[in-house]
Amino acid sequence: MFIFKTKGVCSTEIRLDVEANKIKSVEFIGGCAGNALGIGSLVTGMEIDQAINKLKGIKCGYKDTSCPDQLAKALEEFNHSYN
Repeated sequence: MFIFKTKGVCSTEIRLDVEANKIKSVEFIGGCAGNALGIGSLVTGMEIDQAINKLKGIKCGYKDTSCPDQLAKALEEFNHSYN
């Protein structure tokens, strides 16, 4: 389990389970439950780089980031830490 502390969003952390470069599960702690569950469901089974490419740079309203963008950052950090 990889734990990423988020910045600039309502959720406080993201917990990732990755195996063989594929996302097995994503859990957002805090934030909008429905959106977090939806994002996690959509990326489950996806390759890390594909998810990063789809989510990186998405903004939430006036913020410079969002939960999807933070997930992309978490996946990038995971890649740097474990690959």
